[in-house]
Amino acid sequence: MDLDMGNEKKRVCMIVQQRDVKGGIAAVTNGYYNSKIETDYDVRYVESYCDTSKAKMILKALGAYVEFRKVLRDFKPELVHIHSSFGGSFYRMQPFIYMAWKRGIPILDHCHGADFETFYVKASDKKKARIKSVYGNFAKVVVLSDEWKERLKVFYPEEKMVVINNYCKPRSQSEVEAAIDKRYEAKQILFLGELGQRKGGFDFAGIVENVALVCPDARFIFAGSGSKEDESRIKEMLTQKGLMEKCLFPGWVRDAEKDKLLQESTLFMLPSYQEGLPMAILDAMAYGLPIVSTYVGGIPQLIQNGESGYLAQPGDCQAIADGICRILDNKDGYEKLSRESYRIARDEFGFDAHLGKLEAVYEELLR
Repeated sequence: MDLDMGNEKKRVCMIVQQRDVKGGIAAVTNGYYNSKIETDYDVRYVESYCDTSKAKMILKALGAYVEFRKVLRDFKPELVHIHSSFGGSFYRMQPFIYMAWKRGIPILDHCHGADFETFYVKASDKKKARIKSVYGNFAKVVVLSDEWKERLKVFYPEEKMVVINNYCKPRSQSEVEAAIDKRYEAKQILFLGELGQRKGGFDFAGIVENVALVCPDARFIFAGSGSKEDESRIKEMLTQKGLMEKCLFPGWVRDAEKDKLLQESTLFMLPSYQEGLPMAILDAMAYGLPIVSTYVGGIPQLIQNGESGYLAQPGDCQAIADGICRILDNKDGYEKLSRESYRIARDEFGFDAHLGKLEAVYEELLR
């Protein structure tokens, strides 16, 4: 999208997480730095969250409110773009909303939430009223999939929502094609993400056990982190079944280490119970990895069952294992799945298309 800005770029303030935060929101916003959006707009970033100690989180938020006031005074943004989730993020963003609303600046919310049941469906009437009030301050809300648009319309007008998928940055086709044979032979299943219940961590042992019965040479890499309690529980479940020798836990990976795992793995697994539109799946598809995941959130929008991977109901360890084994046991089928996964990433979820849709929303609100 080429914009005619005249001599002066429109000013946008984006509320983001600290760049080293683990998870999908930071993965999305980190891509904006030094991108075309900075060419087309004058963008200022205010970091409102870090994932260290609770005390540092509070100090980070307080510092962000002070910085935002200065940005409002000196930079004078014409649009405020907030990246939010549910839980603590819902409360943390409210001072930003109030300060921008008070000055009549349009606010765009980019909703990355996953646990809608806890956030709204099971909430008290008082909290539901608060949610409606807070969201009423947004000029528009970006949701990650049609499924999330359907959910949020119970308290937010459908006509004020726009679906903008998360994005990936696909590798070259020649690189993907050259790696297919070696990847297939590796029999390596990769997981990237939070080690906990929401991402299906407590199902790891059941999945590995069922895969080992059919594909004994398969191995799993669970790259991520979680609470000490959750990580200990996951490893204990694997140990009790005698499966730890088939598994590696390298911790949270970034940059070259993450790239190496994506280059070398056969397929990607994400047995989640709740999702928006997972950046981890998009990253894996950008490398041409077939996907085994679940029918939650926007995942069915990414994966065509039997064409670019396999989907199962969350918690169905046998069905997830069956999908993995079907991929590992058929070389011709693997090549087709890999190529289709890459094609979808390249043609439907590229970064340029994402920015084009986002800038179209910017222009609508700035007018």
